[in-house]
Amino acid sequence: MRIVLLGAPGAGKGTQCKRIAAKYGLVHLSSGDILRQERAAGSNLGKKAQSYMDAGELVPDKIIVEMMAGAIKKAADSGFVLDGFPRTVNQAVELDKALTSAGQKINAVLNLEVNDQLIVRRMAGRRSCPKCGAVYHIENLKPKAEGICDNDGDKLVQRPDDNAEVVANRLKTYHQQTEPVVAYYKNNNTVYDIDANRTADEVTAAIFENLNAMVSV
Repeated sequence: MRIVLLGAPGAGKGTQCKRIAAKYGLVHLSSGDILRQERAAGSNLGKKAQSYMDAGELVPDKIIVEMMAGAIKKAADSGFVLDGFPRTVNQAVELDKALTSAGQKINAVLNLEVNDQLIVRRMAGRRSCPKCGAVYHIENLKPKAEGICDNDGDKLVQRPDDNAEVVANRLKTYHQQTEPVVAYYKNNNTVYDIDANRTADEVTAAIFENLNAMVSV
């Protein structure tokens, strides 16, 4: 399967992508994680992207498409679930072109729908490990020891793009530039609208119900 998972920042895309990948044997391709890896490695792509990410702005299409095209090519045979890509209609068009040239297409588009006020609360409480990238929440996904990563014992931090001001900017950018991607896919592919105001487990159950029905066809 080749799946796109759409939704505003803080909608739970990362959590759901990991669960989808584990259940269906797919490669989880997170544009955010890959960009952070590029930044940590000090690559040219990483340096170019850093200022955009820290300000909560979208990385320019040219940079993100170049990076994701390589990752998709490596994962195409086993199938993949895309997390955080495509973020613009242009990116979606370029992705379709790349897949069509390889005789492939997106099989399902999952659209996580969440109230903006809930997203602000979720992201303001989010903490992450600077070493392994694990994500926690001060209310509903606490580490075993307060402020410490379960995996490697590093001190958890709030990412610069998770503060309230930047979150508001990211939501504005999402509604202006990424929401139209949903409309694009509704004209070209099968889109499943998922109510993501619920718990992570409830959202997962709804996603699996839709994907299982698709697989059994």
